[in-house]
Amino acid sequence: MERKSFLGLWAIILLFQFSMAQENVAISWWNPAESNSLEIEGQAWPGQVASTYHRLPKQAGGVVREAVWNLSKHSAGLSLRFRTNAKSITVRYKVKGNHAMPHMPATGVSGVDLYAKTSDGDWRWFRGKYSFADTIQYKYSNIDPKEKYHDKGREYQLYLPLYNEVEWLEIGVPEDAVMEPLPLRQEKPIVVYGTSIAHGACASRPGMAWTSILGRKMDRPLINLAFSGNGRMEEEVINFITELDAKIFVLDCLPNLGATIDRSLDDVRQLIMSGVKQIRTKRPSTPILLVEHDGYSDGAVDADRYKTYMDLNRIAKEAFAQLKSDGLRDIHLLTKEELNLSMESFVDGTHPTDLGMMEYAFAYEKALREILKEPIGSISTTIPVTQAREPEMYPWEGRHQELLSMNRDSAPKICFFGNSITHYWGGSPKAILSSGADSWKANLDELEVRNFGFGWDRVENVLWRIYHDELDGFEAEQIVLMIGTNNEHLNTDEEILSGLKMVINAIKERQPKARLLLLGLFPRVDKEERMRNLNTGIAALATAKNVDYADIGAVLLDKDNKIDASLFSDGLHPNAMGYRKVGKKLNAILREGTK
Repeated sequence: MERKSFLGLWAIILLFQFSMAQENVAISWWNPAESNSLEIEGQAWPGQVASTYHRLPKQAGGVVREAVWNLSKHSAGLSLRFRTNAKSITVRYKVKGNHAMPHMPATGVSGVDLYAKTSDGDWRWFRGKYSFADTIQYKYSNIDPKEKYHDKGREYQLYLPLYNEVEWLEIGVPEDAVMEPLPLRQEKPIVVYGTSIAHGACASRPGMAWTSILGRKMDRPLINLAFSGNGRMEEEVINFITELDAKIFVLDCLPNLGATIDRSLDDVRQLIMSGVKQIRTKRPSTPILLVEHDGYSDGAVDADRYKTYMDLNRIAKEAFAQLKSDGLRDIHLLTKEELNLSMESFVDGTHPTDLGMMEYAFAYEKALREILKEPIGSISTTIPVTQAREPEMYPWEGRHQELLSMNRDSAPKICFFGNSITHYWGGSPKAILSSGADSWKANLDELEVRNFGFGWDRVENVLWRIYHDELDGFEAEQIVLMIGTNNEHLNTDEEILSGLKMVINAIKERQPKARLLLLGLFPRVDKEERMRNLNTGIAALATAKNVDYADIGAVLLDKDNKIDASLFSDGLHPNAMGYRKVGKKLNAILREGTK
């Protein structure tokens, strides 16, 4: 017994020492408010706000109603994105208001919420231990930073409180960890103007607000301009909204537009129509989505409440029909039936539970994907995702953002989409490695080919990039596509071809005037027959989709239809001599297409 007691006491001492050692780890703190760059995701007017975590610009003060201005100080929809290989992350901050509300917990009102992406683009949620006091603190421990392909860490997204104003905030990681704040994304955002439901009531935590869920599903910046009880389609607010170059405007204000002594249903109809026309005047080509009232869970037993939302939805349908009749294009309506909330979807009969928030997000995703022409399938090659498989070579998101910037500054004539075989061939944007730089310069530079190749890309990664604006805002003469070899070990030929079909459709939707050249995949050592069979399918797909096809990689084979090892660096990537051979072949084909 004495020996057991001694061992037990010794175990307690060791555990205490281990805990103290963890507590004493030196922490490096990052305060976004003190950063020289703009890093608040979801902020529509970066650099123009009165305080770091406000949503409306400071010039809105005194222009919008005081209630709207005060609610715009809440950090709903704002987040911080960063990359780190830390094994623990600590967040500490202070808010101005009460931590909780009677119908919404402190974790939603005032909490933060941490998500991350794997190297394959899959989302992960992290559990934090939190304490709510004068300074709120979340601790995320026992994080394994190793990824499947590397140990360089991962991308994180920290959602900020939904219903409180953040005074200050710091994120801490151990001093020996890498911490890299990520800059604002340049893709056009989804802009939401709405009520308390879009503001975030009553999500259990910030990542469960439907706007947050939708932002992850669409993987696109989202601007949350919802103001609890004050989403009233006001001209002053819409004037600021029209300043934004949005991918789509979402108007979800009906729950705050019920008839009152001062506002009739005819007034509601006029507010809807005026608001849409106000946006359309400033933004003539941006899609607009009107949203019906989602209903009340007690509508079946409360005749007045039932009549309220049924009347509003009838008026919304009438206004929508009138707008269409007036000739307004690219306006859409999301109905109550499509939102499909049930009796169990509400906390208090009005505001969604987490279940209701998920239902909202699913309905929105379905509607937005149809409007924006961004369909998804059920197999991996048809589900667009990001990737970060070789950060030691290049930042995947950084290259994507660089291309968006280059395309805005100077439209490319020919866009060459591919993986590392294209990426490390040569050209611009410049890569850390160029195995065929002389070939690119001699054969492709003069044709003004821009390199849209990304190392380690698969079909689904190219689909994501096309959905995320890489072919928007300009008219190309030609698009060249060679992708799929990195799917070889994961997918069947049929799955790869299904993904390629979606990529072709996405290209045609965005570049209808461009000639599309589909290239066969290059041969691979010991897999020549698989590549040959796959290319037969790719050629047939090209014929079915009425696009051009060429197998320039055939010049890399010997007389026995095996790879010519003298033309490869590793059995997959051509060396300088190999790139010269395929470069000449591609040059001739592209020249023929420009005649």
